[in-house]
Amino acid sequence: MYWFNETAPGNTDAINNPLIKSAITHLYFETIYPFEDGNGRIDRALAEKALHQGLRHATLISHSSRIEAKKNEYYNALKNGQCSNEISAWLDYFANTVYHAQLSAEKLINFTLQKVKFFDHYKEDLNERQVKVIKGMLAEGPAGFEGGMTAKKYIAITKASKARATRDLQALVELGVFLPQGGGRSVSYELVI
Repeated sequence: MYWFNETAPGNTDAINNPLIKSAITHLYFETIYPFEDGNGRIDRALAEKALHQGLRHATLISHSSRIEAKKNEYYNALKNGQCSNEISAWLDYFANTVYHAQLSAEKLINFTLQKVKFFDHYKEDLNERQVKVIKGMLAEGPAGFEGGMTAKKYIAITKASKARATRDLQALVELGVFLPQGGGRSVSYELVI
């Protein structure tokens, strides 16, 4: 904790680049590994605190989700960083991780804003079944709803009859909410947002 406080902005030993301080904080804490449980969570909190402290404002990133998505890459970079005083590769890895976490956060924020605008625009045009299906599709996040919506999925989600599901889906196409993919019995619908 002494090192963290002494390298804070404004101190004589300050590390003025918040990204570098965050990366070193993360590496040091993971190397020390002081607790039986919770080291990763505390470590990520300290690394994010170092970023916030150096930038003098909060950031909207979650580098833990990026680390989780590429665990093997993380553990290899961490192991290599812990084996030597030469940590340039670790700094590069960490900066890249934070950068991609920022891109993911921006994508999620934009997606959330699009959802709000979408429902504001179509709130008078959609029935309860359509809203339920669209909310389910949007719950999958920016990555999207795997395989698109099909009549079979629509019926399973809404418990609507085949005829009602077909009418609802056609209405969504006419509104420009759904874009049909393929044709015939294998048609699926992509949400346009």
